[in-house]
Amino acid sequence: MKVAAVVSTKGGPGKTTVGVNLGAFCADAGIRTLLIDLDNQPSLSSFYALSHEAPGGTYQLIANNETRADQVISQTCIPNLSLIHSNDPFNQLGNLLLHAADGRLRLKNLLPAFEQDFDLILIDTQGARSIVLEMALLGAQMAISPITPDMLTAREFQRGMLQLYRDLEPLAALGAETPMLNVVINKLDATNDANLIYHTLTETFSDHPKVQMIQTTIPAASRLNSGEKVRRCLVI
Repeated sequence: MKVAAVVSTKGGPGKTTVGVNLGAFCADAGIRTLLIDLDNQPSLSSFYALSHEAPGGTYQLIANNETRADQVISQTCIPNLSLIHSNDPFNQLGNLLLHAADGRLRLKNLLPAFEQDFDLILIDTQGARSIVLEMALLGAQMAISPITPDMLTAREFQRGMLQLYRDLEPLAALGAETPMLNVVINKLDATNDANLIYHTLTETFSDHPKVQMIQTTIPAASRLNSGEKVRRCLVI
């Protein structure tokens, strides 16, 4: 079973959209996929219609260590695509994890309970730094970070995400290493500024030990609306 977290310390780069589409693509390919919505603004949880809704969600999973499928796993109408929905609108999990001895490692310890039923777990996270985001990173084997090609987002990535990685480095001594951070450029348009930022980021992180730029980019919707042909698959 593979575990991937879709992460960003800034809202707006298309994190949830990348997560829900990647999950559906994988499910359509026959990969048994579980989406976990750790964002207290539950956009991912409301994206797909459900054929069965479990009584519990991420709060029961994290706060109560509840891993029984009939209690926390909902079924979407898409075959092979399941969901643990977000039900923590007041961010109580953040406070709970801050005072728990295993706070940042709790998800890492819980996820093996699902390995017999799923091939892939995709975790959606909050668009801000928090202990919940740190927990998701430490529980994942890979991280995917969408970035829009604008200066503010690029600077926030370097300031926010990379600082987060540096702060979590000491936990490697406890067996909780941060995963490789796979950066995908989202909403890339044909402007010179966007392409300059894309190529600058690629050069900047070409030899970074923890950051990998995905060569495939996601075009801006305006390019699709204008009829431009785009025939590319996101490969990680």
